[in-house]
Amino acid sequence: MSDSNEVLVVASKVKGYIKSSGDMKTSAGVLEVLSDRLRAMCDQAVESARSDGRKTVLDRDFS
Repeated sequence: MSDSNEVLVVASKVKGYIKSSGDMKTSAGVLEVLSDRLRAMCDQAVESARSDGRKTVLDRDFS
């Protein structure tokens, strides 16, 4: 299992996207917040797959 504080996003990609979308800079805290939200989304998707009796998380588990 991964560290709960580990950054799950590619910083350069997030910063590049924000820069190209709004010509803005990205604070360091953004990466932590995004990672926290991704962890929560993944946890919900895992539970959805588990409740359906699957061992594979599918795209539909994120909706």
